[in-house]
Amino acid sequence: MPPRAEFAEPEFTVDLLVPDSALVIAAHPDDAEFDCGATLAKWAAAGTIVHHFICTDGSKGTWDTNCDQAELVQTRQGEQRAAAAALGATGEVRFGGHIDGELDSDLSSRAQVAQVIRELRPAVVLGHDPWKRYRLHPDHRHAGLLAVEGVVAARDPFFFPEQDLPPHRPDELLLFEADEPDHAENAEGWTAAKTTALLCHRSQFVTTHDITDPDDAAQVQRFADWVDAVAVASGQPAGLAYAELFKRIKNL
Repeated sequence: MPPRAEFAEPEFTVDLLVPDSALVIAAHPDDAEFDCGATLAKWAAAGTIVHHFICTDGSKGTWDTNCDQAELVQTRQGEQRAAAAALGATGEVRFGGHIDGELDSDLSSRAQVAQVIRELRPAVVLGHDPWKRYRLHPDHRHAGLLAVEGVVAARDPFFFPEQDLPPHRPDELLLFEADEPDHAENAEGWTAAKTTALLCHRSQFVTTHDITDPDDAAQVQRFADWVDAVAVASGQPAGLAYAELFKRIKNL
């Protein structure tokens, strides 16, 4: 029998220098808060201009078959703006307007993301890892591809010259939901801000927060405890008490 292969634990970098500006590209309202809310709150408090770009309209984010979807879209946009404010974000909150569940990483969508990057000129872009294995939701995969491919298009001048915008090359790309993270942002002291922002997404209490009664303090506390527990578990491989984990791509 051949000897068992030894696999080294991944080495983590910890905490980027606080960027001047950051853009999170998320599939749906609430994805940014779930996946990097503590990091965004920490950076915003340190002076980072934090921007959000939400690819879809969130119109399928309910289990209520009698829901007015047009009304839900407006509700979720308001919730996203409130969540960004709760994180302390002072940048723009933009919406791509793609129908929930029908996002595609096609050329026109890539152009849309490249234009946002060129206009907002973030030092750091954050997005879904499009290569996560066994991912069920196509919007997360396509939003991740748009973040990666949008960075490439935004940096090179011969992509989408009709935009008449100067190219922009971010310094760093952080991908959340990664199978093989190698960067940790210390989240100690920031999970409360993350929880507050997530609780702005009241339309999602039943579907994602497991809160059936928003007036039940025990259910709300259970959700807050879960946010803390995820951050604690994420911190362990990086030697931190609390963390959010990313795949870090440099040399863009």
